[in-house]
Amino acid sequence: MTSSESAARVMRDYPFPDRTGPELDATYAYLREHEPVSRVQLPYGGWAWLVTRYADVRKVLSDARLSREATVGRDVPRPHQTLIQAGLLSTMDGPEHARLHRLTLRTFTPRRIAELRPRLDELAWQLVDGLVAHGAPADFIELLARPMPITVVREMFGIPYADREIIQRLGGVLMANSAYGMEELRAAWEEFRRYMAGVVAQRRKQPAGDLLSAMVQARDADDRLSEPELVDLAVTIVLAGYETTANQLANYTYLLLSDRARYELLVADPDRVPDAVEELLRFTPIRNTAENPLIALEDLEVNGTVIRAGESVIASIASANRDRALTADGDRLDLARTPTQHLAFSHGMHYCLGAHLARLELQAVLTALVTRLPGLRLAVPEQELIWEPEVVMRRLERLPVRW
Repeated sequence: MTSSESAARVMRDYPFPDRTGPELDATYAYLREHEPVSRVQLPYGGWAWLVTRYADVRKVLSDARLSREATVGRDVPRPHQTLIQAGLLSTMDGPEHARLHRLTLRTFTPRRIAELRPRLDELAWQLVDGLVAHGAPADFIELLARPMPITVVREMFGIPYADREIIQRLGGVLMANSAYGMEELRAAWEEFRRYMAGVVAQRRKQPAGDLLSAMVQARDADDRLSEPELVDLAVTIVLAGYETTANQLANYTYLLLSDRARYELLVADPDRVPDAVEELLRFTPIRNTAENPLIALEDLEVNGTVIRAGESVIASIASANRDRALTADGDRLDLARTPTQHLAFSHGMHYCLGAHLARLELQAVLTALVTRLPGLRLAVPEQELIWEPEVVMRRLERLPVRW
């Protein structure tokens, strides 16, 4: 397709209207079928190419000609008001990304994560017991979805129990995004950085057997990583490890209870939980919009569409995961489905470092739930549940349950 032909396409406003709950706007399915690379007008910075098919999203996320770093600090087309932050692993390309990635991999190893499995199982059971002790009805988010990942993050980083509210408060502001002004968001980010800088300094004085101590020791042994980069890396891991997992624990539990046949399938056979987690990862959108933008460093082609140097591209992982090329009826949640190679943890150099940990947490909680509480159900009609509209991630305000 020539540049003039592509320019003549209809330009749709983005994000699409339906951005709450686990369902996707029907426009994604239409675009996958008829216009897999489409032009969209974003609320900030202008227009971009939206990529919606599985194969194309994989290509875009791994193509070195498309840069995250080129978006940093610039008024590029984007779905959220904040400019892209500098110095983050998620916004680096090439050698700079590889440098930070190597240090993270030296500490965030599969072996270290696997060693957490007994503690994750123990914690999940403790929190389910706490839910029971509270009595029905109970807010699943307050008593389990948030405490699980915040405790894991605290223990991995040696963060005092009393400071958990700091992470929850600042994480809530940063993930809300459009609900706050730019100055409030900047202030929250800087406060988070100052807090983590203090935790880093404490770990340097008093090393422990946690992940942050290992990161500090690796940084001090290798001066190619600056202190500000270490702090930013710690903030990023804490934010991702808490907010994403907390939201998905709530969203997955909602999906299981909104159609109890799904929940009862796992009650009857808890060994299905790992495969069910993969299907839930595939089906459930994490974000309210496509991923952060990429800038073309040179002319390239995606599925017949010419993208010129300097133009922006946004890739919808949520749409890609519903592509019929991946699974025949992707818009249907089927917990008996054989797991597929979804993109829930992204692809390429920016594949989520915490993917294995997230899987283990999700499996631990769902296994404890279906084993300990076979009668778990929603405590209010589904239509009374409120999805927060002005946030980066799809999340419920509350999830009342009974058993």
